[in-house]
Amino acid sequence: MAPTLNQSQQQQQSPAEAAPPTARSIPDEARRLLHELAAAWDDVAVAGCGLLEPEVVPLKGAMTNEVYQARWATTGGGAEAGRDARTVLVRVYGEGVDLFFDREDEVRTFEFMSQHGHGPRLLGRFPNGRVEEFIHARTLSAPDLRDPEISAIIASKLREFHSLHMPGSKSVLIWKRLSQRVCLDSMEEEITALENEFSGEYERIGFCHNDLQYGNIMIDEETKLLTIIDYEYASFNPVAYEIANHFCEMAANYHSEKPHILDYNKYPDTDERKQFVQTYLSSSGEESEVEVENLIKSIEKYTLASHLVWGLWGIISHHVNDIDFDYTEYARQRFEQYWLKKPTILTSQTAE
Repeated sequence: MAPTLNQSQQQQQSPAEAAPPTARSIPDEARRLLHELAAAWDDVAVAGCGLLEPEVVPLKGAMTNEVYQARWATTGGGAEAGRDARTVLVRVYGEGVDLFFDREDEVRTFEFMSQHGHGPRLLGRFPNGRVEEFIHARTLSAPDLRDPEISAIIASKLREFHSLHMPGSKSVLIWKRLSQRVCLDSMEEEITALENEFSGEYERIGFCHNDLQYGNIMIDEETKLLTIIDYEYASFNPVAYEIANHFCEMAANYHSEKPHILDYNKYPDTDERKQFVQTYLSSSGEESEVEVENLIKSIEKYTLASHLVWGLWGIISHHVNDIDFDYTEYARQRFEQYWLKKPTILTSQTAE
């Protein structure tokens, strides 16, 4: 989708250098759960009269949760043995996240995806977090989103994701969630006007991830299969909104020295957008020229909704989140793009 957050196990490739590698870095409840998991496995190495404590390393880039890699040496090899070691992901839920999504909905989505083989397995839960399977794949980087081969794989995978038959309500949530974040009458009027502008729009609805930034996509280098992870913001929405978010994410690099800075010169050009949409639609045999053009136009309009969603997210996160990220400047850039692009996008499409 569009903003901010590398909040997942994807970051497995870039452990933070601060914080000592010890289980004491995580909550007591998580430590106890890790001990129970290790005790159930028959290959975790022992020291003296008990199991070895896992090496716990914080993973960089998370904006919504605190994420850790926990790894045990096994009787088949040390922790440096990579896949021969026992490795899991520990996710500690962030503060104030209930302002952005319903945690129980997110857990149900995670469990559904896990049960149907679409994401990491759930290994256990503790009061303010959970332990997940650690996926041995590479998290995408910012440049990967512009790679034509990888972009085509993402487009096909996204169409598959949007077709998932998820239980529960199929109602579109984008406008409801936007309204819930607003505290200014003027902004509420802006959201209402935008919703009215989009009403009656040609739309296809699907189950959307709603945060398809590079850090939430993992790739198996051998098979080229993708796994989409982190479902905090997932819900039914217009697929044009999802793709608009993904395109906006190409402006971001959350692992740079200034991760809050966005470079909209990296927004995909006309040919790149068309190629992505053609691949997305062709995966189900619908890539007629009319279908492609209609979806491209809708995507461009929904970039405005994306800027509003994540601009408001940044303002709220500044007040409720302690993660080292310049949320205010991030929000300023999203709102700047909204006001810069709105006249051009709405005027040009009205003229057509």
